[in-house]
Amino acid sequence: MSEPLVTIQNLLKAFQKGQPPAIAGIDAVIPKGEIVGLAGPDGAGKTTLIRLMAGLLLPTSGKIEFNAPIPISYMPQKFGLYEDLTVMQNLTFYADLQGVVGKEREEAFEKLLKFTDLTDFTTWLGGNLSGGMKQKLGLACALIKKPELLLLDEPTVGVDPISRRELWKMIQALLAEGISILWSTAYLNEVEDCHTVLLINEGKLLYQGPPKKLTDSVEGRVFRVTNIVGNRRELLFKLLKEKNVLDGVIQGRDLRIVMREKGVPTFSFADYKYEIQPQQPRFEDGFIDILGGGPGAYSELADKRPVVTEAIEIPVDAEKLTKKFGNFTATDQISFKIEKGEIFGLLGPNGAGKSTTFRLLCGLLQPTEGKARVNGLDLASATGEARMQLGYMAQKFSLYNTLSVNQNLTFFAGIYNLKGKAKEEAIAEMIRIFDLNHFRSTSAGQLPLGYKQRLALACANMHNPVVIFLDEPTSGVDPITRREFWNHINGLVGKGVTVMVSTHFMDEAEYCDRIALIYRGKVIKLDTPDGLKESVRTAENSNPTLEDAFVHLIEEYDARSGQV
Repeated sequence: MSEPLVTIQNLLKAFQKGQPPAIAGIDAVIPKGEIVGLAGPDGAGKTTLIRLMAGLLLPTSGKIEFNAPIPISYMPQKFGLYEDLTVMQNLTFYADLQGVVGKEREEAFEKLLKFTDLTDFTTWLGGNLSGGMKQKLGLACALIKKPELLLLDEPTVGVDPISRRELWKMIQALLAEGISILWSTAYLNEVEDCHTVLLINEGKLLYQGPPKKLTDSVEGRVFRVTNIVGNRRELLFKLLKEKNVLDGVIQGRDLRIVMREKGVPTFSFADYKYEIQPQQPRFEDGFIDILGGGPGAYSELADKRPVVTEAIEIPVDAEKLTKKFGNFTATDQISFKIEKGEIFGLLGPNGAGKSTTFRLLCGLLQPTEGKARVNGLDLASATGEARMQLGYMAQKFSLYNTLSVNQNLTFFAGIYNLKGKAKEEAIAEMIRIFDLNHFRSTSAGQLPLGYKQRLALACANMHNPVVIFLDEPTSGVDPITRREFWNHINGLVGKGVTVMVSTHFMDEAEYCDRIALIYRGKVIKLDTPDGLKESVRTAENSNPTLEDAFVHLIEEYDARSGQV
């Protein structure tokens, strides 16, 4: 390990008497000249630790010592971007705050605009930038004055794989300039490339060291269940109920399981045929292991859901959907059909047209051309009736932040035409299923991220829709919470519910039966997850990931279109 840049000793931070501390006696070291990954479930204390290091909070006890006075820059989780200011105005504002003036300012702006590839966007309003461009601008603002320590609180949340790779290259370049970096992230594949990782849970440090050491701790316990004959989702639920199975996820047509003990497992399920093959572990496997395992296999939401009998065989039908905003074409002749009980994924970079497609299929936007049908009902002519057939969890706006949990549930129950006893029972059931009772009077804006997502999913499901649209439902949440969500989704699909979902987590896109890759408003590829990976297989990359496929297919499209 390099020489210590920051030493943390017995650090404690408590916000309220009688409540568990947010940081509970952490001892840790941030080495100089390294990228340190900060990982942990939602509410683990990651943001609190970063804010303590930035001097924005004072510890209750313990101390944080720097080896010398050093400049620090901090990019918060919810970056304070002024969306009604241009890119240049945002940079100017942060330069004023840092006291960067004259020639120093001019040189900093020129360098940062080139570094972030924002030179051609200086007159754009911050609110009009894509998710990746916003994060690049946030990074630029944090670097107006060169720091020795850069604190990044989940800088890639909601950012597509291409932008994430670009940001990572930028971080590597900063490291080469002698800047030390603390990187908090929900994407655990990013942690694998850090020099050191700090893994915290409930305010306590569970692990400090190289990510590979934690990955190696589950060597010989990770397996792929392949050549499955039978329903792979039902088989996953059965496997997760086995005492020796620590964790399990869907990986395309296969399953990936982590065992509690070493040795090739044997199971006896008479209705299924499959093969079990050893698999190389990854950091996420070690992460789940040190936390004691995943959330199991049960979904009360799905268990209480009646089997869908009223859906037609093609409940979602997009026919040449085109939406223009002035001279800008957001979606261009988008067509696909989703079968009953299918999980259909919409993948694409930020700004590709995914959210516009969702809104068209929900009747929140009217197409310039084309047709959108839900359960056979045309969204243009039977909007109200069609909306009763669907539930929608939007990417950004699903909740009223100033309303309490109970008020949000009440409002959405009214929107979905629930009345009287049925309304009361639906609200009570959602509160129980999603463990929201302690938050009934809390405003949605004050909820921890994982509980916000639970509430949004509850609001979208309380009327038992036959179709559910989920636009980045797990953005920013940790792997444990993501697994809880997919338990619900897999369980609902088992009851015949049809799901369309978008995500920037490529690992969870493996749960989809089929995926439409959307780029520049068009469907550029439609296939199964395994089909997408197979389409980019080469001698140099004989085992491509879904992220590899995502990046390759978009770069290939740009090359064909003369965009690069």
